[in-house]
Amino acid sequence: MPLTDVRIRSAKAADSVQKLSDGGGLQLWLKPSGGKLWHYAYRFEGKQKKLAIGPYPNVTLQRARQRRDEARALLASGFDPGQQKQLDKIKKANAAESTFAVVAAELLTKKQREGKASNTIGKREWLYGLAGESFGNRPLADISSPEVLAVLRTVEAKGLLETARRMRSAVGEVFRFGIATGQCMVDPTAALRGALTAPVGWHRAAVTEPVAFGGLLRAVEGFSGQPTTVAALKLLALLAVRPGELRLAEWPEIDLAKAVWTIPAGRMKMRREHKVPLPRQAVTIFASLHALTARGRLVFPGYGKSARAGGVLEPKPISENTMNTALRRMGFGPDEMTSHGFRAAFSTMANESGKWNPDAIERALAHADMDGIRAAYARGAYWQERVALAQWWADECDGMRAGEKTLRLQGG
Repeated sequence: MPLTDVRIRSAKAADSVQKLSDGGGLQLWLKPSGGKLWHYAYRFEGKQKKLAIGPYPNVTLQRARQRRDEARALLASGFDPGQQKQLDKIKKANAAESTFAVVAAELLTKKQREGKASNTIGKREWLYGLAGESFGNRPLADISSPEVLAVLRTVEAKGLLETARRMRSAVGEVFRFGIATGQCMVDPTAALRGALTAPVGWHRAAVTEPVAFGGLLRAVEGFSGQPTTVAALKLLALLAVRPGELRLAEWPEIDLAKAVWTIPAGRMKMRREHKVPLPRQAVTIFASLHALTARGRLVFPGYGKSARAGGVLEPKPISENTMNTALRRMGFGPDEMTSHGFRAAFSTMANESGKWNPDAIERALAHADMDGIRAAYARGAYWQERVALAQWWADECDGMRAGEKTLRLQGG
C-alpha cells in the first residue's frame, strides 16, 4: 500500500530499522533513533543496490517519489542511479572550483610563468576583475552569451568602447583556457562578434612637422616641472622608445661608457631584448640623472609613492600620465601631442629625410619583423647604422630646438 504523510508521521521507532514501502522500490527507513530516511532499492547488472534520497520531512513524500521516478528512468536508459549521483556530486564540486574568477587566476599564473610583461598582466587582471564583478563566482559552464553581453554593454554605455572590446577579448581568453583545461565546453564570447559598437579608429596625437617640433622641444627645455620629468621628456624625444620602456628604466641596464641602454625582453612589447644606442646628448642627460637617482635601481622614481618589491620598500616609477600631464601644462592638448607621439615624430622625419634604411628605422623603433630569419639578421645588421641614426636625430633635435626650419635632407 502506498504511503501517506499521516502514516509516515504516526510511524513509531523500534529497536531495529523498519522499512516502510511506498512501491516501485521507494522505501522509508525508520531508525531506532527516530530518524526517517528515504531510500530507493533497485538492481543493476544483477546486483542489489540502494540509493539514499534524503531525510523526511526535508524530502517530502512527493519529492521522494519524483526522485524514485528519475532513478528508474536512469535505470531504463542503462545507467546506475547510485553511480550517477556520485558523478553529479563530483561535477558539482568541480564546478565550484571552476568559477570565472578561479580560472582567470589560473590563466594569469600561466602568463606570469611565460614571462609576460607586468604591464600586460596588470591590464588583464584589471579586465578580468571588471568582468568578475558580475559573474566572478559563477562556474564557467553556467555563464551564457547574453550574460557576458550585459556586462559589456554596461561598459559600453559609459562610452568606453575600446575597453568593452578588449574586455570581450580578455573574457573569451579565459573561456578558451577553460575549454583547453576541461572546465567548460563553450566560449560564449564567440557569439558576440559584431554585437558591440566598434570603436572609431584613432592614432596617437603627435607633432611631426619640424618647425612645430622645434617649438615643442623648446617648451620642454623651459618646463619648470620635476627634473626627472623634464629629463624623461627630453629622452623620449631623443631615443624614440615607448614611454613604458623609459619610465621603467633601471640603472643596471644603462652603460654610459659604451653609450648603450639594454632593455630586457620582459619589458619589451615584442618580448625581445632591445639595445638602444645613446647619442652624446642622451649620455649627458643620463649622467645628470645619475647624480639624482642612482641611489636606487630606478632611473625615474616616483615621488610620494612606494611599492614592496622582493620584500624591500622601493619607490614606484613615474607614470606615463606624469609625462602627458607635463605636456598639458606646457599647452599641448591630448589631440596635439602625447608622450607616445615622440616616436611618430622620429619615424616621420627620419623616413622623410631619405638618409636612412627604413629597416634601420624600424629596428630603432623595436618593431617586430614577421619573418623570423630576416628579423634575426636585422637585429645585428643595422646596429652601426642605428648608432649613426641616433646621433643624427639628436643633432637634428638640437637644430630644430634652435629654430632651424627644415631637416637636412639627403644631398642637402
